[in-house]
Amino acid sequence: MLSIGKTSREYYRYISKHRWVLTVPLCIIFINILGMIILSSASLSFLKYNYLLRQAIWLLISIIGFFSTLYVPLEALGKNASMFYKFAIMLLILVLIPHIGLSINGSRRWLRLGFSNFQVSEYAKIAFVLYFPQLLSKNEKNHSFTCGFLIPLFHVGIFTFLLLMEPDYGTTALFFLVAMALLFLNGCSAKVLFACGGLASLIFVCIIMLNPVRMARILSFMDLESTKLTGSYQLWQGLIGFNSGGLHGLGLGNGRQQLFYLPEAHTDFIFSVFAEELGYLFSIAIICAYALFFIAAWVETYHIHSPYRFLVANGIMLFLTVQTIVNFCVVMGLLPTKGIALPFMSYGGSHLLFSYIAIGLLLNVFKTSYVNEVLH
Repeated sequence: MLSIGKTSREYYRYISKHRWVLTVPLCIIFINILGMIILSSASLSFLKYNYLLRQAIWLLISIIGFFSTLYVPLEALGKNASMFYKFAIMLLILVLIPHIGLSINGSRRWLRLGFSNFQVSEYAKIAFVLYFPQLLSKNEKNHSFTCGFLIPLFHVGIFTFLLLMEPDYGTTALFFLVAMALLFLNGCSAKVLFACGGLASLIFVCIIMLNPVRMARILSFMDLESTKLTGSYQLWQGLIGFNSGGLHGLGLGNGRQQLFYLPEAHTDFIFSVFAEELGYLFSIAIICAYALFFIAAWVETYHIHSPYRFLVANGIMLFLTVQTIVNFCVVMGLLPTKGIALPFMSYGGSHLLFSYIAIGLLLNVFKTSYVNEVLH
């Protein structure tokens, strides 16, 4: 048995060798501060809704959620992962029921809580990264086609089917990509995953073609200039904002796009307002902050020896990484509009809360791995 003093010395000695982990919360704080600053400007046209005040309240709640998951025993979360999974499925079903699920812009993604709206898919991400890795780690030694692929794919199919019913195509694709990546990291055959991905892509394209609204959005994106006043109005205005700031920006509060020109300026297109008001230099800085955050976290995941914790950490990082890249690509006109928020910057209470919970869980995984390595 190691003495307390010796254990502490070895613990801090180990931390000193893994300074990358300290970069994770520092980058998040930097991004979130700039997000709150630009949100104060982006919400000038929506003062009656008190978006900035609401986000500040949600930020306080999110910090509580962060520290809660940072110190909760991972073993307890792992043992209750099945319960989190079942509760997520129940919520995803409830949100589809009329008069229970709140419909906004033709999609049922929210439950009304009275003081705010709760986006169910955000909780489902946390439930997924706790339950799916547990399912995979249980079958770590059994790489048969059934246990190593079909059973996990069945559970992924439940999530994606319910998300498609909302409909939320962007989040559906996000869940599927994360699941395929985790299956690959768990040792699943790349050939099987490519075949499954190809089939899923074909089905996804067919579903989009059968949906007139989504198909019109794709066609508008392919002919952006001709549809800039109709189907691609939001994306066009976002591009104007992104490109009009120049190197140094127009200055805080001087942006024009959030003044009723750019729909959802405070949510999906917050980065467009950021680039317009603070310019390319700050935009590059924020992109570098995200990149540094992801690199630091990816580096630390490869010091994790537990298969379950390794998959949990990678699941969190994949969700945040892909979501950030997609949002940047949409704002820059590289992808059609997806309705996917920018982590730690976009307005949204449930999104901010579960992003902080995810980071708390990620740092908890790192912390637990450090202690276990020191003790062993």
